[in-house]
Formats: sequence, structure tokens, C-alpha cells
Amino acid sequence: MRHRPAIARRGGTEHTVKMTEPTPGAPCWVELGTSDVAAAKVYYREVFGWCAETDPRPEAGGYTTLYLGEAPVAALTPLHTPGQPTAWTVSFAVRDADALSAAVTEAGGRLLSGPMDVFDAGRFAVLADPEGAVFSVWQARSFAGAAVFNAPGSLGWVELATRDSEAAKAFYTTVFGWTVGTHEDYPQWGLDGADFGGLSALDEFYPEDIRAHWLPYFAVADVEGTAARAAESGGMLLVPPTEVPHGPKVAVIRDPQGASFGIHRVGTEG
Repeated sequence: MRHRPAIARRGGTEHTVKMTEPTPGAPCWVELGTSDVAAAKVYYREVFGWCAETDPRPEAGGYTTLYLGEAPVAALTPLHTPGQPTAWTVSFAVRDADALSAAVTEAGGRLLSGPMDVFDAGRFAVLADPEGAVFSVWQARSFAGAAVFNAPGSLGWVELATRDSEAAKAFYTTVFGWTVGTHEDYPQWGLDGADFGGLSALDEFYPEDIRAHWLPYFAVADVEGTAARAAESGGMLLVPPTEVPHGPKVAVIRDPQGASFGIHRVGTEG
């Protein structure tokens, strides 16, 4: 069975991160943990035109920043633990990574790694919500996060897929203070009315082994063209280009190493 995100099944809504810079509580960065960093560099250059720069310091562990022109937009990391899946991880900006991590565990989530410092760049932790969806938090110091949002080739939306929507709403509103707006059958996450993501129910359209997860969507000018490049470069179209009624055109792709991500037509629509 194919992945079938709620955005491809609902009516019109705005589908764009309304923040233009990292904002506490909102998405600020995305990282791909991959089994083949070298191959991922080539693949995402073909798909989005990203340039890659690997930190040469041994203690950086091969951390590779991806750039859209001169703007950092995402990163690649090698897999560091046995059994770690190849996957994208969404990071949310916070003022205090330690306090946020404590709030997550108090609300029923789990601390998977950290909190720990990353040189002078900031402090981070990797966490999971009660249903197991993994995300990270970033307390910025010298590095705030992505330098651009919503431009073609940059982060434009994040989506949580979960089997318990009500529990997810309770958890994330408690931990981050998010608002939950209901648009048709697709609740949207936001901060003070500025939406940046949505909530997709893992219903009968999903195989039983699909677990709760966060899915990043990258903005593109041409969904069909980007999807075609993604497939021609070795990826798989999980959801082909789909026009959401009164909303954006979207597609969902699996890269050659198995990590899934979405794309959507740039701009606010609906």
C-alpha cells in the first residue's frame, strides 16, 4: 500500500510555513540521517540543486550542511547507531533545550539523545512523542537554523502522521504551546495564528507497520518537474503529483536510501 498523506485527501487550505526565520516553537531545520552520505549529496543536488559542505573536524562526525545558493537549508548525517533508520528529522527552535526535553518526558514522550552542545552553534536534543514520532529541538547560539523558508528548494511545511490524533494534539499543545486549527479534516499546527504544519491520521490507507513520524515538505516551483527528476535520479514516487482541491499541488518521494519527503508548489494557496 502506498503512503497517502491527508493533504492529498482534503480540500483547500494554506500550505506554507508562514514564518520567514527560525521562531521559538516552529520548525527551524531538517536533517537527513542516511546510510550513504556521498550518494545523498548527489541525489539532492539533482533534485533541489543543493550544494554540500562537510565539516572536516573529526568530532563533527561527517556532518554535512546543504546550501541553496549561499543559504543553509538542511543537513546530512551518517547513521550513528545500529538499527537507526534512514529518515528525515524535523527540528523545532526552542529557547531552552533542557527545559523542553523535561517537558517532553513529563508529557509522556521520550528523550532519545542529549541535550548536548554542538560546538558554539547551539544545543540540541532528540526526542520522541508518546506515539514514537521522532523530532529534535534546537537552542540556537551562533547558528539559528535554515536561512530561508518557502523559496523553491527550502522547507515549506511539516506534517505529523499519527494513529492517535487527539493524543498528539494534547501532547504538542502542552509541550510547545501550538495552536490547532481545523481546516476540513486536516488540523494545522501553528503559533499565534501562523500555521507551519499539519496532522495526518494514519488510517486504513496505511500499512500496519507504518509508525508515527514527521514528514518535511520542500517548496518547489514545479512539482511535476521536480518529481520527475527525483524518480529519474533513483527515487520512488510514493504519491505522484496531486492537485489538492483549492490547495497546493503535492507529491511524496522516497529517496534511493529509503528516506521519505514531500514537495509542494511554492506559495500560499487556497
